[in-house]
Amino acid sequence: MKFYKYQGAGNDFVMIDNRQKVMEITEHKRIEQLCDRRFGIGADGLILIQNHPKYDFEMVYFNADGYQTSMCGNGGRCAVAFAKKLGIIDTKTRFLAIDGEHEAIIEKDDWVELQMTNVDTVEINKNNFVLDTGSPHYVTFVDDLAEIDVYRQGRAVRYNDRFSENGINVNFVENTLQGISVATYERGVEDETLACGTGVTACAIAHWIKNKRSTDVLIKAKGGDLSVRFEPFGNNQFRNIWLCGGATYVFEGRI
Repeated sequence: MKFYKYQGAGNDFVMIDNRQKVMEITEHKRIEQLCDRRFGIGADGLILIQNHPKYDFEMVYFNADGYQTSMCGNGGRCAVAFAKKLGIIDTKTRFLAIDGEHEAIIEKDDWVELQMTNVDTVEINKNNFVLDTGSPHYVTFVDDLAEIDVYRQGRAVRYNDRFSENGINVNFVENTLQGISVATYERGVEDETLACGTGVTACAIAHWIKNKRSTDVLIKAKGGDLSVRFEPFGNNQFRNIWLCGGATYVFEGRI
């Protein structure tokens, strides 16, 4: 089977052209093995590009544990870059993902801007925010991100009594002069990842609620730089949300 590797801000994915049905979505163990960094190809997740009668393509995303999950923002941007490489799209696209329809623009140098789903509800607590940006996220602001044990502290929130059944992604955010710095513990991967697209989207929105600064936020993740822009409306509701950053082809091979 031929595969491709892509990464967006260090979030890496095994990409498979599944228009000819070379893989079934029920092959959980096989997908988990392909994502394994020692016994497989190695990735944070696996993405299938499939035909769809109403869209340019359908993106089917699996976490590294082999199971489909909620939307992956960086994965969506990499799916757009992959679709362009396959000749499915040119510079604009409309595709289907697990959380519904998405539009995207891909520019030169593999820069992809992906429209995310609207955010209608944000839970605001004293020290944290809980919201869904296509995937559920817990956001907390810290004074010194470098001092945070992302794995240990993120895992403690993800597996606490409230979130353990369905899981939640946990984000730690530090304000910077340019915007924010973010570190994320991802459910499904069950570890810290170098970036999380839906996570930085959630953090940008929480940053605006907390500080009422720019609606075009620069974000530094451990794997690279991203930006998120959005339009607030109503009572802490958000629309026209765009996640922007590089989506880079790394290599291809056969397994």
